[in-house]
Amino acid sequence: MITQLIAIAKNAFVESVRQPVLFTLVLLAGIIQVFNTFNAAFSMADVESSQVSGDTKLLFDIGLGTIFVISTLLAGFIATAVISREIENKTVLTVISKPIPRPVLVLGKFAGVAGAMLAALVVMLVFLLLAVRHGVMSTAADELDGPVIFFGVGFVALSLFIAGWCNFFYGWNFPQTLVTLLVPLSILAYVLVLFVGKKWNLQPPLTDFKDQVMVASLCLGLAVLVLTSVALAASTRLGQVMTLVVSMGVFVGALLSNHMIGQHVFDNAALGRIQSVSPEDPERASFRNLGDTLVVRLSREPLERPRPGDPVYFSPGPSGFPMLAPTDYARFSGALNELTEQLASEQPPAIIVLDSSGATLRVRHIGGRPLAITRAPEPDDYVFSRPTSIRPVALAAWGAIPNLQFFWLLDAVSQNRRVPAAYVGLVSLYAACQVGVFLSLAVLLFQRRDVG
Repeated sequence: MITQLIAIAKNAFVESVRQPVLFTLVLLAGIIQVFNTFNAAFSMADVESSQVSGDTKLLFDIGLGTIFVISTLLAGFIATAVISREIENKTVLTVISKPIPRPVLVLGKFAGVAGAMLAALVVMLVFLLLAVRHGVMSTAADELDGPVIFFGVGFVALSLFIAGWCNFFYGWNFPQTLVTLLVPLSILAYVLVLFVGKKWNLQPPLTDFKDQVMVASLCLGLAVLVLTSVALAASTRLGQVMTLVVSMGVFVGALLSNHMIGQHVFDNAALGRIQSVSPEDPERASFRNLGDTLVVRLSREPLERPRPGDPVYFSPGPSGFPMLAPTDYARFSGALNELTEQLASEQPPAIIVLDSSGATLRVRHIGGRPLAITRAPEPDDYVFSRPTSIRPVALAAWGAIPNLQFFWLLDAVSQNRRVPAAYVGLVSLYAACQVGVFLSLAVLLFQRRDVG
């Protein structure tokens, strides 16, 4: 069975890279990145605050979005070519009659299409990375980046020349040869650019290497794999046009799921957003120990002022999820000036308001045992007067639709917030689950499909 799967995957990969639409859209992405260096000079910012700063933020935003849209279209075209078109032409009968189980056929087709998509994605991301290295041409006086132009245009021209030569003299398939050359030559071009500065001076490769941009590109690749599985599942029952419609529909819906559904999942209202936090005792700033006290200043005075003794909750998100202390606790009715009573062994753990004045709250961690607090409240966190409740129906609908916002790390890169390795691992696991779900759906749809 493994041998059959590998053979089908190899055949699907070759069929995919032979599609003229693949190299056409890849080269179109490169042309768009070139134009972005001229038309992205409208962000009105020149502050060096992150790996992409000033006008380059807008260039990176447009470039990454361009790759996302083109990849979605490409997934629909290629998935249709290797599944739907073979069903219409009856060529899939020669494979199923071997006999080869239909699930193996679907998994093999996905592996081949995914390989072709990743090859195209690598080339498009190299175009974007070269554009980010070049930077935006804000004025006519800005100098061109010679190494980027030489190596970037050079690897494309060399690939086109070799592919045309081999097609004319040896009869090799032009799209297949071109894509096969573009992948290694594009990577080589980017590596050479890292070693050569804008003035053609040798430099350490890490000078222009942007690790967080690479992390954002990696997560985008995971999103493309999810969309590829969606397109493959649609192509088992639909033709090319409808597969493209479904792919783009899922793409748009997955980007809007937070706004359309996600905001209705969690029910809570914030008292305000934290402007600053300071511990009363600098040596007890973790807020994990009993008796720790913080002075929290909000960005504005809350409309409903909490009373002394009221419970208070903190969350990094405006929806109230997740809470920094995921526990429901009640109001404290004892003496607020008696610390021994607040820390009595029979006292349930809680975070309470000691006093409030204007936009300033004084809160304390009390109880006979400490709460499981993930971290102390920080600026930009949100303050709540009650725990967050979850609407199960909205949660089920939100979870059923792929959420592409998890893969979109542009804001983190632009705001100079490093993406932890644990988050990349969770996103990878989420992508694997989504791919597994849609491949299972593809197997179910194809299992009873009449291909005779």
